[in-house]
Amino acid sequence: MLEGLFDIRNDRRLSVYLYRTGFGFWLMYIALGAPALHFYKHYRQDCGILCLVLMVSAFSASMVYDYFHHRDQYEVKKKWLFISYVILAGLIYFLEFRGHENSINIDWLLGLL
Repeated sequence: MLEGLFDIRNDRRLSVYLYRTGFGFWLMYIALGAPALHFYKHYRQDCGILCLVLMVSAFSASMVYDYFHHRDQYEVKKKWLFISYVILAGLIYFLEFRGHENSINIDWLLGLL
């Protein structure tokens, strides 16, 4: 039943489903900022992170399809995938690892710039 869904090389459905789910979490992120939903405000950051992860995963899955069927679109999307991975890694670093006593120190990276 699901064998055709995970053929991302020849089928775009999985990436479309991931995009739609990510968009749904983005809408939940916006809705959780409303004053009427202040009881659920602590889930807002989780929805935002999950939205970003799902969107980047969908973008990666769509790139596999484009690699085999639309080579010119693949070349354009390649740089945007790299940028989205850097943003995702930065968010995860600053939200999860920064400020703890066992945090990863990347201050040496600023010296390279």
